[in-house]
Amino acid sequence: MLTFLKKIFTWWNRDTFGTRIKTILSGKLIGSDEYGNKYYQNKRGKRWVIYANEIDASKIPVEWYSWIHFMPNKIENIHELEKHDWQKPHQPNLTGTDSAYYPNKNNKDATEKKYKSWK
Repeated sequence: MLTFLKKIFTWWNRDTFGTRIKTILSGKLIGSDEYGNKYYQNKRGKRWVIYANEIDASKIPVEWYSWIHFMPNKIENIHELEKHDWQKPHQPNLTGTDSAYYPNKNNKDATEKKYKSWK
């Protein structure tokens, strides 16, 4: 019952009831990515994504980013991007989390003053 109420009233828990109905009635599944996000399009050309877990726009990988924003490229119809050995896997925006990058995070000397104030 609680999950049903969450689905009706909150948009941050995957898709809402209205989005689910719209997807069932007019959405055509175009594909999905390695994170489980599903990409849909209707007959008029409107495109949307239903996220697998937490809703975060930075979780759209590069091969689907251009498709969702109507930017033509070579891989638009394939959505299978060959990655090189030197490429890192896609990461969502980690700002504000424990995994965020902080310069000199582990350096103890960074917190100490590099000068002495005079009196």
